Amino acid sequence: MLIYLIHSQANLHLRTQAEMAHTCRGTINLATAHIDTEDACNIVLSSGGRTYHLKASTEVERQRWVTALELAKAKAIRMMNDQSDNGHTASLTHCYQSDDSADEEPTSQSDHSEIQGTLKTLASKLDDLSTCNELIAKHGAALQRSLSELETLRVPLEGGEKIKAVNERATLFRITSNAMINACRDFLELAESHSRRWQRVLQHEREQRTHLEETIEQLAKQHNSLERAWREAPAHAVNTPDTPTTDTGVSERPRKEEASDEDEDTEYFDAMEDSPAFITVTATDPSQHRRSQSNLSGASGGQPSDWNQDDNCSVSSNDFSGKELQPRRKRRSRISEKPNYSLNLWSIMKNCIGKELSKIPMPVNFNEPLSMLQRLTEDLEYHELLDKAARCENSLEQMCLVAAFSVSSYSTTVHRTAKPFNPLLGETYELDRLEEFGYRSLCEQVSHHPPAAAHHVVSQRGWSLWQEITIASKFRGKYLSIMPLGAIHLQFHASGNHYVWRKVTSTVHNIIVGKLWIDQSGDIDIVNHRTKETCQLKFSPYSYFSREVPRKVTGVVMDSDGQANYILSGTWDEKMESAKIVQSSRGSSSSEGKQKTVYQTLSPKLLWKKYPLPENAENMYYFSSLALTLNEEEDGVSITDSRLRPDQRLMEAGRWDEANAEKQRLEEKQRAVRRRREAEASRAIDEGEDFEGYKPLWFHQTTDEMTGENIFVYKGGYWEAKDRQDWSMCPEIF
Repeated sequence: MLIYLIHSQANLHLRTQAEMAHTCRGTINLATAHIDTEDACNIVLSSGGRTYHLKASTEVERQRWVTALELAKAKAIRMMNDQSDNGHTASLTHCYQSDDSADEEPTSQSDHSEIQGTLKTLASKLDDLSTCNELIAKHGAALQRSLSELETLRVPLEGGEKIKAVNERATLFRITSNAMINACRDFLELAESHSRRWQRVLQHEREQRTHLEETIEQLAKQHNSLERAWREAPAHAVNTPDTPTTDTGVSERPRKEEASDEDEDTEYFDAMEDSPAFITVTATDPSQHRRSQSNLSGASGGQPSDWNQDDNCSVSSNDFSGKELQPRRKRRSRISEKPNYSLNLWSIMKNCIGKELSKIPMPVNFNEPLSMLQRLTEDLEYHELLDKAARCENSLEQMCLVAAFSVSSYSTTVHRTAKPFNPLLGETYELDRLEEFGYRSLCEQVSHHPPAAAHHVVSQRGWSLWQEITIASKFRGKYLSIMPLGAIHLQFHASGNHYVWRKVTSTVHNIIVGKLWIDQSGDIDIVNHRTKETCQLKFSPYSYFSREVPRKVTGVVMDSDGQANYILSGTWDEKMESAKIVQSSRGSSSSEGKQKTVYQTLSPKLLWKKYPLPENAENMYYFSSLALTLNEEEDGVSITDSRLRPDQRLMEAGRWDEANAEKQRLEEKQRAVRRRREAEASRAIDEGEDFEGYKPLWFHQTTDEMTGENIFVYKGGYWEAKDRQDWSMCPEIF
């Protein structure tokens, strides 16, 4: 009988309340049963008028059965309470949904029920602990009374000391129990407060999702409506007479009820002026353009040029194939694939927060097999834009191409998240494409702290470019900011037009966690110092919540009077277009109270489009076709050329362990040279002598007439030394 009952108790306490009325004979409801003991081995179970007397073989076995029965009874009682509470909660939930949210999602119901169930469990546990606390306090007080009574009795001295010690321990036990209960109560209060916060967050997320769905639905309806209106527009369009002009010479916008060619195709751009936005309207009637030419100031001598009719500088993308001269030498199109080496980035970067990137010792695992000098030379990937600009007779059209060239230099960075090698002091890099594309380029590392590189390019096709770039970089924990400092100069030989601009900030995101990605943000102001014409380019930073195209670039080209002549638009990783402005006017005010400018333009023309990456580029550091050739071995280069740098060459070959060892050797060699130079300077100061610090070999420092800054410019002699193959003046840096 005992065996049957105990084996069945696991099922008894798991039955539902409805099943309790249909139990088999000989079973009892443990939830309402009374468990008692008669003597050392007997157990008495009573429930509903039935009483069972059970006997165990030993007192220990009896206690085990009593404990098992008590646990089963507690579980049965808890199940009955849960069933009744669930029914009550379900009815409350149904009433709440009927009153406030009839179409609430099932997931919300489950989340609410889960939270309520968790709180209910915590509350029951706290009740159990409170009960235990009351029992502990009750029995502890009784124990202390008994001990106090014992202390008053006449007992030996040793017994009295033991009773006193037991009394102290009982007091300590009661204090500890109270502390435990208080801690549990604090935990429950904290859980309840967090539950309310979670419910608010979930409610906010549901509201945001509902709002987003409504917005998407509204946009879809508007899109459908606009699409229908566009299809019906040709049938209802009316040719209107000449657009009336105001006293200021700017054409007024047509009234809403009047049909106009402007209504057929409207494009929107971010503002480059003080206003937050400007609107461009693409004109489709060439005659309207001819009528409105008088409203714009000319690009050269007051005569604006129409790229559609009289294009002195065609910008067709077919001209940018780079095949005006067939290369006399076949360049390489592949390098060794990047090895798959794992490395714990955080173990290296955690001690580098807030430091200059150039001062952080990095293994080659974070590098790409190119130096910073070679990355600087990559700006010439789309040199055809400058060749084209050199042939332009119109300086504003030339400005458009220069702006496209300044944007194109970022196209290679979209997937290039690896770090280039920091050049050693005195390291050089030449790129001689005189026979193939008509230009020669030379870079030299002119300073190590701060790292600065000077660059000079001269082209037989009518232009020269020079720059000195100092890299300021900071690691902020989650992202890395790279700020190129220094001006870029571009001069066209025939016209004397001299353009100056600066680079924007590059940001590498997800340094520690996630996939690395790079973004460009900021403004570029290009100035033609001869004509005072300007171009303002805005690189929009990426935002998850923005509806704009990622990596968007917009710009306005203005003449010396501040009159806008061209609108530029595109992305820094794909293409840039320009549209000639034929009319401008002030439109309606924006939500910020600023007035928008409305520009009517001709159809946009493609200025630049990115070349596709080579096949298998993802396994070759995402190098472009030009980048694949930059580290190709060449005869006759200087002994300080980046192509001869051993750690970079080993990395390109996939021998990264050897490259790391070689990199450490080169850096230590450079430190030793610097320490020796500092010791010589200190000795010269002590002796009162003049000490001449390090001077670059091919560049010298002068004052920039345009910016007033100190800048390193090419002083000549490199290409003559190459013709003689005389590199005796070059230091042994490798």
